[in-house]
Amino acid sequence: MTGKMLKRDIALTLASRFARGADRVLSWTLYLILVPALALCGYVMWDSYQIYAGASASDVLLQYKPADNGSLNSPSLEELALVNPDVRAWLTIYDTPIDYPVLQGNDNVKYVNTDAYGEFRLSGSIFLDASNASDFSDGYSLLYGHHMENNAMFGILDDFLQQEYFDEHTEGQLYLADTRYRIELFAVLETDAYDRMVFVASVQSEEYQAQRLEYLKENADHYREIGVTSQDRILAMSTCAGSGTNARTILFGRLSEVQLQ
Repeated sequence: MTGKMLKRDIALTLASRFARGADRVLSWTLYLILVPALALCGYVMWDSYQIYAGASASDVLLQYKPADNGSLNSPSLEELALVNPDVRAWLTIYDTPIDYPVLQGNDNVKYVNTDAYGEFRLSGSIFLDASNASDFSDGYSLLYGHHMENNAMFGILDDFLQQEYFDEHTEGQLYLADTRYRIELFAVLETDAYDRMVFVASVQSEEYQAQRLEYLKENADHYREIGVTSQDRILAMSTCAGSGTNARTILFGRLSEVQLQ
């Protein structure tokens, strides 16, 4: 073997070893990049599933919904209240995904990210303003809920801004342990989070209620005349709107007690 051939073989051997080494480095680099990326994607998918699974009323949760059988007895709602004493009622808006228990905390922060069982959940709960009477005896009761993209929680409220949807959905029910209320939907409003005519639930005077109703007649995106007066009990349901950071969509209904035997 000549000196030139030996040098060529050595060079080829070194080049081959270098290529294998570079290949190993590249493989490990890709592994270190792809594995965390795949893990992150998996976590994001799992987290999204957890958010929307928590937002939708599961069969387990729906077992606590009071049976609409003409009876005041609703042990299932009472059982849920034993699990979490902050349970106040069950809200149903007919022919919509809104079918949830209503919670109330000592402030308006607790149930932003807490579910009906008192556990952390990003989708939170439907909850009653902390300043409202827990038995919905106020003239004006204000509920809050997250705007979820799959129409869970209060995500469907934006659909009421469409005239046809508003016209087709007119009623619901509010179930308490010993009382039921018919909800007659009469107005929907898109406004901002600083609208004092909507978001001051602590003011309950009949005069202020009359001002609220006049404000709704003049400013609501859609209004249905049902003869509501300042002496009626009004239920407001609020969520974030898609049109802006501070935008809110609020659906309004009149509460009328259902006489049951």
